Amino acid sequence: MIRKHVLPAVLALSVLAGCGGGEAAADDPNAKVTLTFTAYGGAGQQAMIDSYQKPYTAAHPNVTFVNTSPPDVSQVKAQVMSRSVKWDLVSVAPGVATQQCDKLFEPVDATGIDTSTLVEGTIGKCYIGNFINANPIAYRTEAFPDPAKAPKSVDDFFDLKKFPGRRGILSNIQNGILEFPLLADGVAPKDMYPLDVDRSLKKLDTIRDKTTFAPNVGALQQAVGAKQVDMFILPDSRLVPLMNDGTDITVVWDVTVAAMNGFAIPKGSPHKAAALAFAKTLCGPEQVAGISEALGTQPVNKAAKPALSANAKKVEAFGPVNTGEVLMQDINWYAENFDAASTKLTNWLVG
Repeated sequence: MIRKHVLPAVLALSVLAGCGGGEAAADDPNAKVTLTFTAYGGAGQQAMIDSYQKPYTAAHPNVTFVNTSPPDVSQVKAQVMSRSVKWDLVSVAPGVATQQCDKLFEPVDATGIDTSTLVEGTIGKCYIGNFINANPIAYRTEAFPDPAKAPKSVDDFFDLKKFPGRRGILSNIQNGILEFPLLADGVAPKDMYPLDVDRSLKKLDTIRDKTTFAPNVGALQQAVGAKQVDMFILPDSRLVPLMNDGTDITVVWDVTVAAMNGFAIPKGSPHKAAALAFAKTLCGPEQVAGISEALGTQPVNKAAKPALSANAKKVEAFGPVNTGEVLMQDINWYAENFDAASTKLTNWLVG
């Protein structure tokens, strides 16, 4: 567990004009290439187009991008197994990329990367991190208009009697669906790992009938905007666009689960060298600052100096607004247990 303003020790790593300090070697660095970039769509992917792709294309006119969404590991597996890989870069949880390293994802050649100002864990064996997503509990302010009677803790999220209303949770493991129930069930953040998946799902059962389990961030963001859920767990990168669109949201600063987000190259990508050269720029200070300014995410590059908007500051989990604490997901635990945990969660969701 870490304090709101302190970057976790499990995390430490900068880059000069991109964390690679230049383009990686390629068979022909001047050859024209189109990279297929797969992320979660919406405002988040548009921020990546603006902060990652446009500057890169300006500096490398031979490189263009096709954008698609959403990322899906099962799709990566299907492409790799059929030897018809269409995606060149995929947004992925570091634990997944690590567990499937050299199976579904290409190893990352980190030669030449300056790690001196990067958060620890930014560079993995098969991924490069681009930001840290915080996933705070929040609610539509009009659903609980009296601050004295509004939710204030993780426990309150699971208290249907005291705080009635529809909940919204992402079914993506990376967004805290397994950690929050355990926090509400009395597990201290410092004792979270190894994670007790069965106990977590048992606690989730207590709110199942009043919860919308969204398959992706766009779906839950839309549900919040449409007033279909009252209290929800949604990444900072989706809270900011909602606030920018006029949705009145209050963040609950108790314990917030945060996770590294990364990009990986599917095994067998026909543009592996060009994809890696581009990927090495994702954690550059200017790129990282641009993403944080647009989405309120935590930079992976400590040299980044984002000028946050008023709304981005409202969701800054590692900033002064957070009066609670942050629990960083354990990449190493997920690297060993992601498939097993995902299978249990999937079976529970469809059961």
